Amino acid sequence: MIIPFQQLDPDTLQSLLEEYATRDGTDYGEREVSLVDKVASLRRQLQSGEVVIWFEPGEESVNLVLARDIPDDV
Repeated sequence: MIIPFQQLDPDTLQSLLEEYATRDGTDYGEREVSLVDKVASLRRQLQSGEVVIWFEPGEESVNLVLARDIPDDV
């Protein structure tokens, strides 16, 4: 299920973005990117609708996913 980022408390959203940006496997290429820049990029992608917050009830997990990867019947 998609969770509108606007409905999250600002501190909760910040924590979610920071946690996602520091996960193993979130590679930003050859150059170092600061956490501040990573979070700002994720925030812009949320605001543009390119990325959404996805909650998986069965697994009780939250993830950021590309909006285009969400099935139309959700």
